Amino acid sequence: MLNNPVWAALSGPQACFAEAAGNAARYLPDIAPFAALSDPADPSAWRDLAGLTDYAVLTGPSITPLAGWRVGTVTPGVQMIGQSMSGVEDPGAVPLTEKDVPEMLELVARAQPGPFLKRTVDLGRYLGIRDDEGRLVAMAGERFRMPGWTEVSAVCTDPAWRGKGLGARLTLAVAAGILARGELPFLHAVQDNTDAIRLYGRLGFTHNADVIFASYRI
Repeated sequence: MLNNPVWAALSGPQACFAEAAGNAARYLPDIAPFAALSDPADPSAWRDLAGLTDYAVLTGPSITPLAGWRVGTVTPGVQMIGQSMSGVEDPGAVPLTEKDVPEMLELVARAQPGPFLKRTVDLGRYLGIRDDEGRLVAMAGERFRMPGWTEVSAVCTDPAWRGKGLGARLTLAVAAGILARGELPFLHAVQDNTDAIRLYGRLGFTHNADVIFASYRI
């Protein structure tokens, strides 16, 4: 499952957020840009994907598309798993819901953690930290969910508040919620974000695989 997490999510616990056709699926467009194939080496799966969309973002090991699909951006990344870690609930972290989405989108625009859309919050539990004036300055939450595993995602901190450990606190708090459900946390990071990778290592995550995040268009 971990080598094809989006397919495991969309064909499993998050099927309610999917548009699917045969051996291809994608998240609803206002939830996430990711799509998946049951087997990226299967030409028929790429044809099924073409029936859903002319643009898709896939993640996993190196992927060779079917002829007719053009490769756009390719970003190397890493997948890390928290198989032996302990989460830590944080009394200073507040739940974030649909009503907080405008602030969450503003924070994402400042902090640039990766894709986050107006309904991404529907995918799982999101937590945030606010300053003394009530402004959202850091957040983290859950994205891909598959049997036994949930991804920690959208870990971000306002640039003016970095270096205070807020991202670490929220990562551990989100992981605590995942572990409490009897699941294990995992996450992805861009390969050249070495500071984040070191931080996740200190929190108990270990390297599982090198992956790519790649966009494709017909």
